Amino acid sequence: MRDFTKELPDHKEKYIGEYDLFLEIFEGENLPKAASNRPPLLFVHGAFTGSWMWSKYIPHFIGEGWKCYVMNLRSHYKSRLLDMTKITFEDYLEDMKEVIAECDIPPILVGFSMGGILSQKLAETIEISGLVLIDSVISREVYEVVPYKELDPSTPGIIMPAPNREELSSIDETAEDIEFQRKYLTMESSRAFSAFVFSIEAKGISIDSRSFSYPCLVVKAVNCDDDDRRGRVTAEHLRAEYKGLWNTTHTGVLVGQRYMESVDTIMDWLKRF
Repeated sequence: MRDFTKELPDHKEKYIGEYDLFLEIFEGENLPKAASNRPPLLFVHGAFTGSWMWSKYIPHFIGEGWKCYVMNLRSHYKSRLLDMTKITFEDYLEDMKEVIAECDIPPILVGFSMGGILSQKLAETIEISGLVLIDSVISREVYEVVPYKELDPSTPGIIMPAPNREELSSIDETAEDIEFQRKYLTMESSRAFSAFVFSIEAKGISIDSRSFSYPCLVVKAVNCDDDDRRGRVTAEHLRAEYKGLWNTTHTGVLVGQRYMESVDTIMDWLKRF
């Protein structure tokens, strides 16, 4: 199996804060002088994953002169293992603040899935330079406009087990892509997960975007009209630009065969900085 984490260039690794959050910092060689004035990119992973999920993305961004901070939330990947039954959504927000304090300039947050809704919530109250959402968990405001047709009636247990990924392939992921994820996927905090999920009992995280004054981009994996509408309503709510990637999957936009469509979309948007 090809392990994309083994192909990443040399970079700095450090543990920060009370909970030993594992942070990777990538900076290409011989970057243009203009790059010193750019805000860095802070990549925020989704549930069950970690910084490894960005392995295909990172070489492209450092190759274009972007300094990349790639974080791991507490108890994820190489961060110190903690009691997952006690970790909350708010704890993850505190982890992000710890990492942002490491940046010399307010970063552009790049959030995937759970990392997307965390980034939106944090952006209500802290200074950032921009926001990129990649197939983000939707907010309560978006759900109210385009609700899901079915809600999960079950109540999560004390922890959320890692996804099985038993399928051999998907519309945009090969067996190798899926095997790469199986190697690293891990459990998730039920308390954090329950905060943003939509179920009979829960209606997600509310986002107050009135104070958002920085550029935003929404990239959405789209397989039906409702997916596209949720992406467009998210962009409208955040006053963001929008790109729907039809016939792509949730994880495929990061590690699948068409991941470059997402990278190119973000790269074009970043040209304004």
